[in-house]
Amino acid sequence: MRPSSPRPLLVRSIPALWTLALGLWGLSRQNSVWRDEAATWQVARRSTAEIVQLLGNVDVVHGLYYLLMHGLFELFGPDTTVLRLPSVAATAVAAACVAALGHRLAGPWAGLGGGLALGLLPAAQFYLQEGRPYALVAAGAGVSTLLLVTLLEGRGRAVHWVAYGGAVAVSGLLNWLSLLILPAHLATLLWCRAGRGTGRRWTAAAGAAVACVLPLVLFSRSQSAQVSWIPPLTWHMLIGPAVLLAVGAAGALLDRRSPHRPEGLSAAAVGLPLLVVPHLGLAGLSLIQPLFLDRYVLFSLLGLALLIGAAIGVAVRTVSRRLPRAGWWLLPAIVAVAAVALLPQALAKRSPASRVDDVLAAADDVRRLKRPGDAVLFFPSARRDTRLVSPDAFSGLEDIALARTPERSGTLKGVEAEPARIRAAMLTHRRILLVTDAPAVSRPPATERDRTKRSVLRNHFRIVTDGQTRGRRVTLYERRV
Repeated sequence: MRPSSPRPLLVRSIPALWTLALGLWGLSRQNSVWRDEAATWQVARRSTAEIVQLLGNVDVVHGLYYLLMHGLFELFGPDTTVLRLPSVAATAVAAACVAALGHRLAGPWAGLGGGLALGLLPAAQFYLQEGRPYALVAAGAGVSTLLLVTLLEGRGRAVHWVAYGGAVAVSGLLNWLSLLILPAHLATLLWCRAGRGTGRRWTAAAGAAVACVLPLVLFSRSQSAQVSWIPPLTWHMLIGPAVLLAVGAAGALLDRRSPHRPEGLSAAAVGLPLLVVPHLGLAGLSLIQPLFLDRYVLFSLLGLALLIGAAIGVAVRTVSRRLPRAGWWLLPAIVAVAAVALLPQALAKRSPASRVDDVLAAADDVRRLKRPGDAVLFFPSARRDTRLVSPDAFSGLEDIALARTPERSGTLKGVEAEPARIRAAMLTHRRILLVTDAPAVSRPPATERDRTKRSVLRNHFRIVTDGQTRGRRVTLYERRV
């Protein structure tokens, strides 16, 4: 006798609640915010007109996300919970989608296992609590894939095709590299030998989604300097993805297609292309321009989770044939073992040390060290994000290098004065606070302005206090007599 199957509502809701709990656990990361999240924070606090001005110069690829976060900050105020909760909720939606897909394609135990597995994946746990758009893209990918399966099952109508195209378009507007899901879905259509009518309707929906996102793609090319820091693709960068693909391939081999499914429609037919194709597509694009970062294809983890769930479903069915009562306990045992094994990584992901730096810790150091009449410098100018996220900590300090504020200039870091003016302003102050990177992550000065800052401090000032906290360095300089 096999164990009775979980009800469909439980199959979807348990993974969603599980992922939500994982996201809420340690959500503040000890009240830390790192530089990428600081960009979200400071842009979301601007007016809508200022955000639109900014997008004309930089970060247009994140425009929709910034506007969303602006609305949330307006409603609930700037806070680490408000900053990260959308990602938590989005990952919970993605987990529910994986569970629903697994249930339809490989049975309820596969759905439950896949949905629970998503929240445990280390990369998912990292971006689960990240104030950036990648988890929202994953949710959109989950919704669009679930709609595609509904249509391939023959249960969809015209409204489902419209919803499918809309989900792909919204994901693309959040990050246009998510359009790599379309060749993955095309591979699924070919695998399942979908009819010509289905193929035509898919082409129309996919084409409409691409048309919506294409202006963003074209305009963002003028801002490609933003990703110039990404290193060229090397073989060692492919080791991690190769491991994921091997795990997914093993799950696909174990997958068993349910006999009542349409020909070819299975967890392997949906999950394997979703896992493999975006990675291959991103690698191909990176041969033209370096873009190979795991977060750009975070949504591919839904395919991995689905295949893991399929393997778990096979294991439950196999065990249940011999030990019916043990079937109920196999999935909880697998989840418990995986959770314990991954606990060190889960704890690490919730630590401030999991990110490059912490802008809030640096702001606390400035608040402690400043005195009336002091000046402040940022090296490089991008470290001004500390002030933009925590303006109260810098009240009373003169930002002596700044010529135009980020809000007025439509930039993330503002426009600084010419080197000669910066030098003259520095020499009129007795005490200067310098906010910069800790040595482990710092880079040599790249501009004449930064070289001037360093030269004047070295030749005319002495260090009074020098402290490093969570990837940031705050140094108090005093003018030599």
